[in-house]
Amino acid sequence: MTVSDDTSGLVMAGLPPKGARVLVAMSGGVDSSVAAAILMEHGCDVVGVTMKLHGDGADVPDRPCCSLDATSDARRVCEKLGIPHYVTNLVDHFSHDVLDDFVQEYARGRTPIPCVRCNTFTKFRDLLHKADAIDAPWLATGHYARIGHRHGQAVMVRGLDTSKDQSYFLWGIDRPVLDRLVLPIGAQTKAETRDIARRFGLRTAEKIESQDICFVPDGDHVRVIAEHLGADAPALQPGPLRLASGEIIGEHQGFARFTIGQRKGLPGGFAEPMFVVEIVPSERAVVVGPREALLGRGVEARELNWLAEAPPVGAQVQVQVRNRARPSPATIVRVDPQGIELALDEAVQAISPGQSLVVFDGDVVLGGGIIERGMRAAPDRVPGKRLPILAA
Repeated sequence: MTVSDDTSGLVMAGLPPKGARVLVAMSGGVDSSVAAAILMEHGCDVVGVTMKLHGDGADVPDRPCCSLDATSDARRVCEKLGIPHYVTNLVDHFSHDVLDDFVQEYARGRTPIPCVRCNTFTKFRDLLHKADAIDAPWLATGHYARIGHRHGQAVMVRGLDTSKDQSYFLWGIDRPVLDRLVLPIGAQTKAETRDIARRFGLRTAEKIESQDICFVPDGDHVRVIAEHLGADAPALQPGPLRLASGEIIGEHQGFARFTIGQRKGLPGGFAEPMFVVEIVPSERAVVVGPREALLGRGVEARELNWLAEAPPVGAQVQVQVRNRARPSPATIVRVDPQGIELALDEAVQAISPGQSLVVFDGDVVLGGGIIERGMRAAPDRVPGKRLPILAA
């Protein structure tokens, strides 16, 4: 079933046909629980699957996903709904694709988003193989995003509730996945999701949600880096805190403790607040400066993935450079297999290497990439002509 949207030929996708088999990724949280409940009530043949991403779970206390308690919650929700539940072991894949990348990015002075890597590789790619194994044409999750069709092609669309929209984390999935993806809660609010969970009597109805990274439950990412690289890793060694002028104003205890835009942990005594504006791993240096030094008028990203046709040079788009940031209008000045460069109509704060750049056409997710750098001066806007850009 489809529901017509009111603009630009976008048609929103409905639920699969009654009787269709759907694999639902069950995290043990309220969102995926309700996604399964909606599909079950609709008449689909629902199978719940929970991913085992860690070892014995001893170092992962109760969290909405990934812990032993979360797996137990998912199983009991499935029992309540009368649907089968399975656990699939993806520990090795998760360690290679997500955890190792997380550590290496921090070692390079960058700030990764492990949830993007998990969605790109583990949650969708690996679970789609599981769906094939049980003859399930459809894969569903509890993300606050939507699937639509435009010009005959499946597209990813922002969640209707902008305060909960999770499309920023989904740009990296394989484009063919969109043809099989179901997002049952993307057109509702969190409050509505909890109301549905209460109506079904699900144990997850009041379960709190966490903003923590699942494998960093205590928020101490430095501990994770030290466990994998050793306490003597260069990213964890002392180095200079300096101004852009080169003046050294102090010493830090490891550049992996910092990210662009950070204010906490910096020395005081300045006339205005100071922020981390650059990390230079080759010098083990953390560069600080005033708020205006964080403002960028251009951005470059690599490792692109397109969920729709790639826009051409000169196209006007909207971009998002971090979760919860408002979309910013921008012009594409370069796009090729190696990457993308955009000139921002307005200065954007704290563009951080390693974070995701997501490109939108209205509410439609065109694609995204990993931010390589922000630029204080905008790249040349003339289509087909590219001048050298200024380094951040």
